Amino acid sequence: MRKKTTTPKTTTPRARRLAAAAAALGSCLALAVPAGTASAAPADPVPTVFFGDSYTANFGIAPVNNQDNEKGWCFQATENYPAVATRRLADRDIKLDVQADVSCGGALVEHFWKEQPLPFGAGTVPPQQDALKENTQLVVGGMGGNTLGFTSILKQCSDKLREPSLLPGEPVDPDKPASECRDFFESEDGKAWLDDRFAQVEGDLEQTLLRMSYFAPAAERVLVGYPRLVPKDTTKCLTAAPGQTELPFADIPKDALPILDQVQKRLNDVMKKTAADDGADFVDLYGHTGSNTACDGANRGIGGLLENSKLDFFGQPVPWYAHPNEKGRDIQAKHVATKVEQVLNR
Repeated sequence: MRKKTTTPKTTTPRARRLAAAAAALGSCLALAVPAGTASAAPADPVPTVFFGDSYTANFGIAPVNNQDNEKGWCFQATENYPAVATRRLADRDIKLDVQADVSCGGALVEHFWKEQPLPFGAGTVPPQQDALKENTQLVVGGMGGNTLGFTSILKQCSDKLREPSLLPGEPVDPDKPASECRDFFESEDGKAWLDDRFAQVEGDLEQTLLRMSYFAPAAERVLVGYPRLVPKDTTKCLTAAPGQTELPFADIPKDALPILDQVQKRLNDVMKKTAADDGADFVDLYGHTGSNTACDGANRGIGGLLENSKLDFFGQPVPWYAHPNEKGRDIQAKHVATKVEQVLNR
């Protein structure tokens, strides 16, 4: 059972977070939140907002929400992990009042506070922080991969992905051949590019967590990491999954796969550290999915780069582009639900 708490004093971590958020954001935000607005823990159900990018929206799983308006271009699955985790929690007698799920494919971290342009000039969606309310008690989701430029990293390493497709982004340096991507990312230019991207991710995530505290001062914040894509044993990636003809990572050279894994591990570590530094909780999906990577055959929780997903675009199947399939979605939901239960019951 969740414990009732009294209104925090100004010496509590939450009050200190709110004060820090107000100081950091006060110069750029017109809306002021009075000191001491953090209230006692809410009764059931728990007002909740989900946010994030395509890994929260669960791109590739059909059907999608908002098919009758421009938000359909977010490719937010009706049965994404927020929906599945909410049902899992209800089965444990923990009810969430989902005020909004604003997860949207392609979202950069900055789209938490900025409008996000949608593909093909379809319009924009509002900043994700607009979904937060003063009575929001729980904020859950994940961002970072798009700000890092993971699709650009993939295209740097793959000739097939450089061909015209729905996958956004450009190679980091199109003049460098895909076959040499390992050397590129281990060289001065590639390493410098990665360091710059990671610094951007860290700074933007810090801003996001502060804004959560500012606009929803009583909310528990749960940052969700990314599931592991590349296994420790990369020889498993040299075999196509059952029923598939393409390798899980298509034509990306085998010697580059450890680089992809190192980049993803570093992203996970940045997210984990940023959450810890700001007093938020973190779901370490990377650490829980080493046996469900894109290269784990029938056990894969990640759809291969060019494996057909459940979506189609004007009658043409859309690849997974290394996003969680239904098994991976269920793994996400399981670990998110477990973390939320821990957070609400402490």
